[in-house]
Amino acid sequence: MKKQLVIALAFSISAFSFAQKKELKTAEKAIKSSNYAEAKTAISSAESMLSAMDEKTKAKFYYLKAQALYANGKASIEDVDAAIESLDNVKGAYGAESTALKQTMSNGLLTSGNAAYEKKDFLGASKYFEKAYRVNEKDTLFLYYAAATAVNIKDYDRALNIYEELKELGYTGIEEQYIATDKSTGEIEVFQSTDMRDISVKTGTHIKPGVRKTDSKKGEIVKNVALIYVSNGDNEKAIEAMQDARAESPDDVNLVLSEANVHFKMGNKEEFQKLLEKATEMDPKNAELQYNLGVISAEADHPEEAKAHYEKAIELDPEYINAYINLSALILAGEQPLIEEMNGLGTSSADNKRYDELREQRQGLYKNAIPYLTKAIEIAPGNINATKTLMNIYSILGETDKYKEMKEKVETLESAE
Repeated sequence: MKKQLVIALAFSISAFSFAQKKELKTAEKAIKSSNYAEAKTAISSAESMLSAMDEKTKAKFYYLKAQALYANGKASIEDVDAAIESLDNVKGAYGAESTALKQTMSNGLLTSGNAAYEKKDFLGASKYFEKAYRVNEKDTLFLYYAAATAVNIKDYDRALNIYEELKELGYTGIEEQYIATDKSTGEIEVFQSTDMRDISVKTGTHIKPGVRKTDSKKGEIVKNVALIYVSNGDNEKAIEAMQDARAESPDDVNLVLSEANVHFKMGNKEEFQKLLEKATEMDPKNAELQYNLGVISAEADHPEEAKAHYEKAIELDPEYINAYINLSALILAGEQPLIEEMNGLGTSSADNKRYDELREQRQGLYKNAIPYLTKAIEIAPGNINATKTLMNIYSILGETDKYKEMKEKVETLESAE
């Protein structure tokens, strides 16, 4: 009896092993013929025998399961998750095959993510980019893309979770780029590898080979995290996030600007102005900073300070159109108290004399504003608001020819709308 029992048991184990191999062979054959539905059915049958498989057979099972689920790039997001989980279980045998499949999946997911992004399906793009990272958690750039695209559709909770993960990973986004100058255009070109760059230099199409580093994305990440906290009404966390980042990188002017923007969103204009002034000290040749300080000074009813900042912005960037427009607006803002006094005057000779004085002052304002509006139109001929304002000024000043010229421009711009 004992001998018969041993023989029967051995036969049972052999049959079980045969069944495992049969199902896996069926799955493998179905995958090769792209019949992924059949492959999934075979894998499902084999899964019930998983506990009895040896390590090599288990590795093959998990590898084939991932292939069946991924379906050569036609998988749903849920099946991609399951495929990634299955590949994580591949141990020992099939390691090389698993690595190759991970790379294939990562490339495919990126392609799908880019296609979704081009169609403005930002949610789909974000999910694909995240999965491309999860397949092989090496290139954190994909995770950064996932967060950035989530921000586009205001999926702030998702974006926040990914940004926080990037912070924990110490992601900066700084990359080395292999560059050389194109001899025909004089422009710097970026190459994917040193070999490709060096070949171009050797063939004589490029010169001045080198390596440069991209800017850090840490400031942008921290800013977005803080702005998400602001949108969620959690201002304390927003400021805390900014201050932590600045403590870590005190010389990063972008972080100072980011914190300033958060204060502006919160309505803390005084703190916003202080931080802008600090940023200006750190980057004194930044025209935009000077312009923003001008805006804040004007809103705080400090016209002379505003004028100085706008003029500094123009000095740093002579094409900064908004500075010219705001300077003209600053000048024309002085018109209102003159009009109010003029309307309140009587008909006495003294009142008439005062009226003439005020009218002359008003015309002086218009004449002072003309050069700024003219320059703004020169920079941006399509700016209809500046053109209309200048037309009205010439009408009030009685400069008929210039009024007609501006009127024609306004009509042309309006007909083009």
